Amino acid sequence: MRMLLPLLILTAALNSTTFAADADTGKWIQLFNGKNLEGLKPKIRYSDCGENYGNTFRVEDGLIKVRYDGGGYDEFGERFGHLFYKDSFSHYIIRVEYRFVGDQCPGGPGWATRNSGIMVHGQTPESMTKDQDFPVSIEVQLLGGNGKDNRTTSNLCTPGTHVVMDGKLVKRHCTNSSSKTYHGEQWVTAEVEVRGDKVIRHKIDGETVLEYTAPQLDEGDKNAKAFADKPGILLKSGTISLQSESHPCDFRKVELLVLDGDQ
Repeated sequence: MRMLLPLLILTAALNSTTFAADADTGKWIQLFNGKNLEGLKPKIRYSDCGENYGNTFRVEDGLIKVRYDGGGYDEFGERFGHLFYKDSFSHYIIRVEYRFVGDQCPGGPGWATRNSGIMVHGQTPESMTKDQDFPVSIEVQLLGGNGKDNRTTSNLCTPGTHVVMDGKLVKRHCTNSSSKTYHGEQWVTAEVEVRGDKVIRHKIDGETVLEYTAPQLDEGDKNAKAFADKPGILLKSGTISLQSESHPCDFRKVELLVLDGDQ
């Protein structure tokens, strides 16, 4: 029984298949209704699940705005945050329109300048510890340029996970895509095609910029270890969340198309 318990927790937290009632195959659904955060739940480091510390995630002018001016952010203090959708999915395309605005919160790490992300195949926010920085998940890293240097977006980062590329297990934390650099405060359209544990594709403005297979747990990661004793467990489904990493950003569209799981 002791050996089975972590695997059962893993199944519930990382491979949940609680689908939205209107998530019919081939039908786009809106994960953000344009009015409020209904159906979305924040988990911000050092705060309880559901507590929107400092009003970090807010809806204004029909946008999800990630901001640090609501009190409590004199220094960022590594309060990394994630805004989770209420249901989990397995085979789908998620489309997000995003932009970076303004200046980074004081105390934010240098690598987090103009940095956000879409987390897929993630654990539930309720299963995260209070001081956990990132959910065990696959991160589609969204980056903005600094006005002069090349800086790709729709990269891959792997908190508590690994993937396979070109037939080889990839253990490095981040892998750059082949995208161009997006400077300024322009809107960018990012899509992620997720097909269970088979393949995940990152697309920017309709062009595939990164592809990999076999998303799985990293047996050496402390957060992943909290869910399973066995290495290499493939991730077939999970939560979706948007990041707060210390730089203000906006999301104006967050929509999902459910795909046929047999494809």
